[in-house]
Amino acid sequence: MSGESQAPAVGIDLGTTYSCVAVWRHNRVEIIPNDQGNRITPSCVSFKETERLVGDSAMNVAASNPVNTVFDAKRLIGRRFSDPLVQKDLMFWSFKVASDQADKPMIVISYMDEEKQFAAEEISSMILTKMKEIAEAFLGCSVKDAVITVPAYFSDSQRRATKEAGTLSGFNVLRIIVEPTAAAIAYGLEKKSSDERNVLIFDLGGGTFDVSLLTMSDGVIKAKSITGDTHLGGEDFDNRMVNYFIEELKRKHKKDISNQSRALRRLKTACERAKRNLSFMAHTTIEIDCLYNGIDFESKISRAKFEELNMDLFEKCIAHVDKCLKDAKMDKASIHDVVLVGGSTRIPKVQQLLQDYFNGKELCKNIHPDEAVASGAAIQAANLSGQGNHKIEGLILHDVTPLSLGIGLIAGEMSVVVPRNTTFPTKKQRIHFTSFDNQTIAEFDVYEGERPRTRDNIQLGKVTLSGIPPAPWSGQKIDVCFDIDANGILNVSAVIQTTGKKSSLTISNVDTMRPKDEIDRMLEDAESCRSEDERHEHRFAVRRSLVDYIYNTRDNISTKRSASHLLAPSTKKIRDEINNAIQWMNANRFAEAEVLVNKRKELESSWVPFITKDSDT
Repeated sequence: MSGESQAPAVGIDLGTTYSCVAVWRHNRVEIIPNDQGNRITPSCVSFKETERLVGDSAMNVAASNPVNTVFDAKRLIGRRFSDPLVQKDLMFWSFKVASDQADKPMIVISYMDEEKQFAAEEISSMILTKMKEIAEAFLGCSVKDAVITVPAYFSDSQRRATKEAGTLSGFNVLRIIVEPTAAAIAYGLEKKSSDERNVLIFDLGGGTFDVSLLTMSDGVIKAKSITGDTHLGGEDFDNRMVNYFIEELKRKHKKDISNQSRALRRLKTACERAKRNLSFMAHTTIEIDCLYNGIDFESKISRAKFEELNMDLFEKCIAHVDKCLKDAKMDKASIHDVVLVGGSTRIPKVQQLLQDYFNGKELCKNIHPDEAVASGAAIQAANLSGQGNHKIEGLILHDVTPLSLGIGLIAGEMSVVVPRNTTFPTKKQRIHFTSFDNQTIAEFDVYEGERPRTRDNIQLGKVTLSGIPPAPWSGQKIDVCFDIDANGILNVSAVIQTTGKKSSLTISNVDTMRPKDEIDRMLEDAESCRSEDERHEHRFAVRRSLVDYIYNTRDNISTKRSASHLLAPSTKKIRDEINNAIQWMNANRFAEAEVLVNKRKELESSWVPFITKDSDT
């Protein structure tokens, strides 16, 4: 194959610790080896005085050039510098991370004799450039089109940042797809069947963790529920060992290496190697010559000790599996296959806990855990570029939204537009009305979350719509549209129906950066605070009813009374009371339901006799 127009599209698993690139060729998926002959490439970039190294070469100099060697950049995408999880990671990183004016983490390195700062997506683009070069060397032609994967729980801004990294590296990004779904595509290629099967993808990688429950039937793959943690993986298991050996050094040698970047980098590399050894050995030894101040460090660690250090993290993984099943309203017996994806699924204790959860069910290990995601991405790339064949053209995927999306209403209520676990691409519309007389500007705050109050959810951005023609309360209709594309990227627009004037939401990566562990916290809160949320939902319903009663009473008086009656003292009195009631509602937006109910009774006792008399006349 030659010529740029005939160049195949590739699939890339942009991982936290390792990345992988694959292509659909010769009627099968081919994992593309790098220049060292390895099928996976370290997601690592090292800056030296006159050159920049990426991949294996960068990892090889990490110990000698620790402060200028960057890894785990994916853990910084879409987060704030002040995020506690970022601060926790800083103690294990040998490179420096600083904050810009918007609290965005910037990686600080020395390169070409000057200090430079890079955003996480820029580092990711360097890794993607390396994957592009690997593919072009293997295929013998220029490669432009790619499908790139992200964790299922990546936010809109993180997906945009990943797509931006792909563009910076020279790719035309055909699609951003989530990792567990990509793995399901690879699995579906081997298990294509007309019978519907429920498949749980357990994806535990180097830095992120996803669980997806999908249904597969005749090549159609549909996500039913997703959960996970973008800050849980093999790196965390390594860090537990690093902490363990740091404390051992303090006890045995009275030395603290927690702030010694070179010693820390060498220890972490040794711990990562030990973790891999413990997947097939009961014991292993860490040996590091001249680790710090002439100390030759040697220590043994058993698999049992490793499991003890990380048991809470392993159990957290299983808790996510349980949550995934509950979200899909399925039980364990409904799951036909449990598929292991990601290098960390090789840990025996993880496999044992997962198998125990499913009552001894045999786990599916027939796809390569390190290569499954890239394989699925390559299949999707071939389909999207028209280079697939009958074997894969029938494979169709449908992803879902991890959290509900909606807009904030007056009094702090969240109105859901796109419910959680909605299949995308999708377009959802809601009609909203002006909320007070002569309203000319409407602001729609966009939120993500499962709670009825906006204060308990995550704000993504704001759509401001001006130039609304003045009209009485609810006199103007505004069409609010949530459009989620095939990449899972959200666009929000608001249109005035009478004039057609439109405003759209532009989400910046800085404005929407937030800790993704908040998603898990929010889901847990939504479950544990169910009774409290029901109380707030009742309050919002009572308030809407009271507002409708006040304004409808005003409109009825205006339309039913003649001009002479409108000037009557009794009419003027009730109109004044209505205006006072409107002012009271604006001043008491967060009043409790009981207060609102009593206010309704008070108004009815005053207004009903007048309205009844008016009806009789």
